[in-house]
Amino acid sequence: MEIIRCGWCEKDDLYRKYHDEEWGKPVYDDDTIFEFLVLESFQAGLSWYTILNKRENFRKAFEDFNYRKIAEYNEDKIEELMQNAGIIRNRMKISATIRNAQKFLEIQKEFGTFSTYIWSFVGGKPIVNQPKTLKEVPATSEISDALAKDLKIRGFKFLGSTVVYAHMQATGMVCDHLVDCHCK
Repeated sequence: MEIIRCGWCEKDDLYRKYHDEEWGKPVYDDDTIFEFLVLESFQAGLSWYTILNKRENFRKAFEDFNYRKIAEYNEDKIEELMQNAGIIRNRMKISATIRNAQKFLEIQKEFGTFSTYIWSFVGGKPIVNQPKTLKEVPATSEISDALAKDLKIRGFKFLGSTVVYAHMQATGMVCDHLVDCHCK
């Protein structure tokens, strides 16, 4: 029997595996939430497929997305990362990742966990949409607008509403699997 998936993931096995095993599955641990914040912020202006192909390179370059270590990065580390052909070498995005790690730690101090903070925007449980086609899947929502605005006020960078909505999809805060998808 053929497995039905959301049409966007049928490019290759890497995409299908990501779709089947990660996308839309609720994530409550801060480490994984931060990983997706980094990856989604680097995606801004690029395709998710580009980022997914470089994910392991990002993982190595950013020390397994250890936000405590990243928060301490200095100009020398930025220069080292700018020489790493395995990642997206965008100085503004690299600098934003460092700043976002610092702000991530501040939110943890305030809320106990970043997860508590971010999931509060959806009442602690996933929003399950019922899209029949990919055209029905939004790029933003009122919630992603509000979350992006709050993150900006708190000093985060490269996390506008579209990037935040993609993060919400990736971490299962919102489920946009098509109604006929086997993951629904």
